[in-house]
Amino acid sequence: MTKKPTDKRQAILDAALKIFAENGFHSSPTSQISKMANVGTGTIYRYFENKDSLINALYDEVDQRLRATAWEDIDEQAPVRENLFHLLGIVFRFLLDNPSDFKFFEQYYNSPYGIEKKRSQEETCDKPMVMIFEKGIEQQIIKDLPHDLLFALCFGPMTMLIRDQLTGYFTITDEMIQTTIKATWDSIRL
Repeated sequence: MTKKPTDKRQAILDAALKIFAENGFHSSPTSQISKMANVGTGTIYRYFENKDSLINALYDEVDQRLRATAWEDIDEQAPVRENLFHLLGIVFRFLLDNPSDFKFFEQYYNSPYGIEKKRSQEETCDKPMVMIFEKGIEQQIIKDLPHDLLFALCFGPMTMLIRDQLTGYFTITDEMIQTTIKATWDSIRL
């Protein structure tokens, strides 16, 4: 049956996500991943050339899940502020609801994997967000700042709050999400 290999591949990706999120890339041996996925260690290498390939494939899957959720309802005709609030709210909730995805992204983007990915996809990496920034800059409602700075202002506060929730420091409420998004908007608007 052709579905079985896909199931094994998916089981490997699911196990890798959990283990990488908890232990980090370097402290997660493939033997531990294969055990959690209930496959032989050699089976991993039938689907992925090496651990780097597994990490990058997992990034593609997690990133695609986030993008499918976040970008699907962007209305290019909607006001910039409305699109930005909508997008940030969806990303915030997605990452809160998927802590392993958040932890994986944190590691990935703060590693050579993420740096390489960003360099190789500079033009297309976050096209919807860039579209919102460009439209806002053109309409003179968003500060004309480099995209990297606008991304940091938009996602930095969210990242810090989610990280604090995951460590048990506090619990993020809907009111905190809305307040954070409004403060983010205030930081980038003219």
